[in-house]
Amino acid sequence: MEKFTAIYVRRSVSDADKGNNSLSIEAQKEECIRFLGGDKNFKMYCDDGKSGKDIAHRPAFQLMMTDAREGLISKIVVKKYDRFSRNMREYLNITDELDKYGVGVISLCEPFNTETKEGRMMRNNLLNFAEFERETIAARVKDAYDTKAMETGFYQGGKVYFGFDISRQTINGKTGSVLVPSEAAQTIITAFEMYKEPDVSLADVCMYIQKNNLPTTSKEHGEKITLSLDKGYLSNLLNNPMYVRADKEVYRYLMSKGFNMIDDIEMYDGVHGVFWHKPRLPDKYVKVAYHEGLVSAETWLAVQYKKDHNRPMPLAYSRANIRSWLSGLMKCAHCGRAVHIDYTISKKTGKEWRYLDCSGYASVKGCIKRRILMRLDDIEDTVYKAMVEHISEFKITKSKTSNKSAEAEKIKAEILRIETETRKLIDKLPDADNVLFEYIQGRITELHTAKQEYENKLLNVERKVKHVDTKPLIDPLNRWNELTREEQNAVAHTMIDKVLISDETGIDIHFSF
Repeated sequence: MEKFTAIYVRRSVSDADKGNNSLSIEAQKEECIRFLGGDKNFKMYCDDGKSGKDIAHRPAFQLMMTDAREGLISKIVVKKYDRFSRNMREYLNITDELDKYGVGVISLCEPFNTETKEGRMMRNNLLNFAEFERETIAARVKDAYDTKAMETGFYQGGKVYFGFDISRQTINGKTGSVLVPSEAAQTIITAFEMYKEPDVSLADVCMYIQKNNLPTTSKEHGEKITLSLDKGYLSNLLNNPMYVRADKEVYRYLMSKGFNMIDDIEMYDGVHGVFWHKPRLPDKYVKVAYHEGLVSAETWLAVQYKKDHNRPMPLAYSRANIRSWLSGLMKCAHCGRAVHIDYTISKKTGKEWRYLDCSGYASVKGCIKRRILMRLDDIEDTVYKAMVEHISEFKITKSKTSNKSAEAEKIKAEILRIETETRKLIDKLPDADNVLFEYIQGRITELHTAKQEYENKLLNVERKVKHVDTKPLIDPLNRWNELTREEQNAVAHTMIDKVLISDETGIDIHFSF
């Protein structure tokens, strides 16, 4: 069979938006056909509205590559190399593959010979610029999204969560999308109200929704959204602060979780919900939204503290026959990496010998320790005694919370002092000269930072003690030796965040409450 010339044309959505007529599909076709002169033995492959970042989502390109593999194509003609691909690594991989089939690629706008090293260098440079342009555009889009999300409380697009629909509204002279309750909002409210109770599980909530035929599907903004009766899916929804009528306690809770608080605490009025952005990244932040929340702050916080307290044991340590009930909790005090438990069994006595190795020793950054010279039996004994003591002290502390906590009242008094000084400074601003104005601004910033720190301390003093239920932990600790390692491990994961160990500095236990 006689081989033919392939003409490949592509236009992305951004090309169309720019109004670039030279990159229109018809213009590309005409120029490539004109280049071939009177040669009519060609086949056109067209991807209209397809991005050049990869080839996986371009059906015409995939068909062309199939024809090349079958030996049907002699050469490929494109207007520009970036029509072919904007991804440098992918382009080189494809051209290497085409070379094996004896298929050359000709660009009309980059007239150089790719058979020479100089020509290949020029081609690669052009593709580097094209890839740089694509990455720059993507970064600009992300920056624009973040800027808009920080400046307004409008819904920024993307996934619409179950229980909400979208309404176009004008607020403060600007028009945007605002979330409004949908026909299925009551299902979410019921889920929150049920799960806040100590003895109710996620499975119980899912079963109740199913048995009582509560709405699990709704058409929101023209899109069908289904509430999956899956514990993991429901758990993620119950985490989201978009459902809460956020008040100052919600502000303090989110701040304690490491979020960058875009709005001042006064914006948390107990009415509006909150958008969280990049919740699993270091630069995560929250912004008060224009929509009203579905559940009270008290209910939402009760759910969060329950979920914080009932953290599931990591999957890696849920298997049977774990080597220590501290598995998954021990970290190296030097590098912070996990401590692995190695072990041998004596052939003579059958006794198990357990050794502690730092996983950070073999990592890229490394660690000064490979083996931690501590007896695991001693560590377990020390941590168990500390757990018993911690529960005892916690019960005493909680019993005193019915009266006013001296520490909490001291913190509240300091916050009031800061607020009073701030108001006085603000009153002086209109009459201040430039020097005094700058001083007042600097002092207000210092006071605001100090206030946030005190509010965070107040959260730790009051809220955690109020919501953590220690009753389920007392009985297992009292009959500790009767429990299996797996049961002990589950209790430990409930009480402890991590245990830092070092044969130089000893044992440092970080409790979760």
